[in-house]
Amino acid sequence: MASRLATVASAVGLHARPATLFVQAAAAAGLPVTVGRPGQKAVDARSILMVMSLGVKGGEQVELAAEGENADAVLDELAALLSTDMDAE
Repeated sequence: MASRLATVASAVGLHARPATLFVQAAAAAGLPVTVGRPGQKAVDARSILMVMSLGVKGGEQVELAAEGENADAVLDELAALLSTDMDAE
């Protein structure tokens, strides 16, 4: 299973718009992807309710994991998305 660490750049963290954009990208990846704080239980990154239940704040680090063909590329894209301020216009 491939994994990546990413720092959430959006000031509001994984809430509202950034969470929605992240979940849409994870769902479009076509692979099961999980997200969570390092060392804690991860949740399905394709579920807006699960992602928002983490309560991740801006500047926090999360761990992404996926398994399957192209998992590394998918995680690179999702990590890059999280490292951008998705609230910026």
